[in-house]
Amino acid sequence: MSAIDDLVTELSRLPTIGRKSALRLTYHLLRQPAEQSKRLAAALVTLAEKVRPCAECFNLTESERCALCTDPRRDRSVVCVVEEASDIPSIERTGEYRGLYHVLGGRLAPLDGIGPSDLTVAALVTRVTEGGVREVIVATNPKLEGEATALYLQEQLKDSGVTVSRLARGLPVGGDLEYADGVTIVQALSARRAM
Repeated sequence: MSAIDDLVTELSRLPTIGRKSALRLTYHLLRQPAEQSKRLAAALVTLAEKVRPCAECFNLTESERCALCTDPRRDRSVVCVVEEASDIPSIERTGEYRGLYHVLGGRLAPLDGIGPSDLTVAALVTRVTEGGVREVIVATNPKLEGEATALYLQEQLKDSGVTVSRLARGLPVGGDLEYADGVTIVQALSARRAM
């Protein structure tokens, strides 16, 4: 196998990158100065060698604990549970949430062989039962597996004495009611609030 084929194969393993896109990326890299490709390669090696899960919340970091867990301004009594570390920036961009996080590392998916022991559920339960946490916000994706994961977490935390809440769901801002599906409308109706 040639160097070009090797790179195309590796790039096509990335999400949303098919073989055709991988080939385009490979040829793009070949047209760039060699130094640019070497910087990319070095960045990938550094990523693989230095980035690891935070010891407290399982967010990705280069330190033992991530910047969010070590920030003294964060509200340590509220923990937002997300499926993946890539979900955190979306919540952080709002500028409204000031608590901590817990990254599950996925969601329950029995058909794919992913059960509770494959996620960081036990670490979450330990974290909550050690005290100091008063609310856990479950922010799993509103798909079947995300809903199952949310229900499982609720069950695991029911005797802990903490409030377990779920992100509200409903109509997006700027969306048209006529284009919303029935499930979204039902969720919007059930999560309605007084004006």
